[in-house]
This record gives sequence, structure tokens and C-alpha cells, in this order.
Amino acid sequence: MFSPFAPPSPFEPPSLLYLFLLSPPKFLLRTLHRLISVLRSSASLPPNLLPIRVVCLSDTHCQVPEIVPDGDLLIHAGDLTQAGTPTELQAQIDWLNSLPHAHKVVIAGNHDTYLDPRSRTTLPPTDVEGASLDWGNIHYLQHSGTTLTFPSHRNRKLRIHGAPQIPACGGPEFAFQYPRGQDAWRDTIPSGVDILITHTPPKHHMDLYGLGCEHLLSELWRVKPRLHIFGHVHAGRGKETMYYDDAQKAFEDGCGRKDGFIRGFFDLWLWVDLVKVVWHGVGSVVWDRVWGGEGRASRLINASVMYINTGQLRNMPQVVEI
Repeated sequence: MFSPFAPPSPFEPPSLLYLFLLSPPKFLLRTLHRLISVLRSSASLPPNLLPIRVVCLSDTHCQVPEIVPDGDLLIHAGDLTQAGTPTELQAQIDWLNSLPHAHKVVIAGNHDTYLDPRSRTTLPPTDVEGASLDWGNIHYLQHSGTTLTFPSHRNRKLRIHGAPQIPACGGPEFAFQYPRGQDAWRDTIPSGVDILITHTPPKHHMDLYGLGCEHLLSELWRVKPRLHIFGHVHAGRGKETMYYDDAQKAFEDGCGRKDGFIRGFFDLWLWVDLVKVVWHGVGSVVWDRVWGGEGRASRLINASVMYINTGQLRNMPQVVEI
């Protein structure tokens, strides 16, 4: 939809006026869903487990945040670099290795060109000839997983899986791309994962209204990790809780319907989704707050420390306990 209020890029945050004009019912859907989510209780940790403090960051693009909070586990969700050369990567790796966190886990992003054999060929030969990376004490995950043990937490273990692939958004120099709409996720994440790390967001969750991947979202519904950390869409930075229930399903169905100022008013199924979000959402709030019930949920974090596309690390790393 053409509009003089449209952002200059899909990766720039749109104004509330633009979102309203795009589809008033969908604007109302998102507003009500956000309100209901705030009213719900967060998923709690079983009383026999000591909470593990996880420090989350993403999209440093060759820079170093002024402050990195202390924690038991540090996770970087990709785009360590800007041009993706081995020299840039090693500089970021050395910085991460200098941090005191007992465990560190890293995945690649689309700017980390050297780490994908396909995009690596776009780098000058002088940058890659004889190059190698020393990861030190970092766990680098690329379509792979690891299990970490925390002796200070009664030897509690966390299963972690990391995957860097994103829907295509750039040229051949961008790493780990697949055509938008292609399913690059089905059955790729093992069951029983506690923490999932991806570079792309799941669709409709801190992804600037649709830049995430719908197939990753389907995998979330299948695997239901305790924590999902991602980045890529800088302006989507934040935290939310994703509940696997009828209200959540109706919200995602509604967000997936076509935009249009007039179309939205006459889209019966969009109005049905809106009613379902309210009906099931209010029921969930009562179940949580009055009856003390608790459904399955994932905590989602867009951990970008890059502020929009300014080139400045103005977002703080985020901390969560699981």
C-alpha cells in the first residue's frame, strides 16, 4: 500500500498512523494482544531449579558495547561484523573471549560473510587465503547444538541449538540466505531444546510487522523452547512472552491476513480472529491471575544492540533468568 506516511525502508520502524491506515482492525488486534500479554503472568521456574542468568546481545557489527552485564551465560545471536572478513570476525571473537562469563555461545548473521562457504566467495582472495578463526572458549553453533553444565547451579544442564539462516534480504555477499517463503526450518530443531538461537525473528514477533519467518514460527510451535533469542531486525529490539494457546494462534492468523484500509473492515475472518484474541485472552488472564494456572510459553528476546540502522550501539544487552 502506497502511503506518504510509509517508512523509507522495511527495516525502519513505521509510525502508528501508518500502521493504523494500513489496516485499522489489525492495528486493534495488535493493541489488544499486547495489552492482554502484559496482564498475563510470566512463565515461572520450577522451585527446585536455580535461575541461570543469560546475557543476550546481537548485531554488534564490529563494535563493542560500553557495558556488558555479568551473567552465567552470554549469547550473541549473529551479525558480529559488517563486511564479514576473517579479520573482523577474529576481532569480535577476541573481545567476546575477554569477557568473564563462564559460558559463551555465538551464531552467525547475514553480515558474517566468511562463515558461509557460499557467500565467502564474494570476499577478496587476499582476505580469505590462509585464513582461520580461533574461537577460544566460545561455542560456535551453525545448524548445531550443545549441552552446557552449570556446576554453580547444582550441575543444571541447558540444551542449546543455534541456526543462522534468514529469509533473503540482500545480495550474494549476505550469508545463510534462503528465498523468502521457502521452508528452511521444518524439523531442523531438535525436541527438548531449552534455548533456541536464530538470527531471524519468527514472523509476527518483534520483526517489524512481517520481516520474520513463518516457517521458523511453525518450528517454535513444535519445539516450544524455554527461551528464543534472535536479532537481525534492529528496530524490533525487545522482550515478549509467546503463549502456545488459542489466543496466540488467533493473533498470528490475524496478523497474516492481507492489509488494506477498506479490505480490513470487510475481512470477516480478521474480525473473527480479533474476537478470538479477546475471548481466549481474557480467559487466559483469569486462568493465570485468579486460578493460578500456567500454560506452556517461550520467552522471546530480540537482542539487537544496534539502534535501528544508525550504526550506533545504543541498545543495552538484555538479561533474562531461566
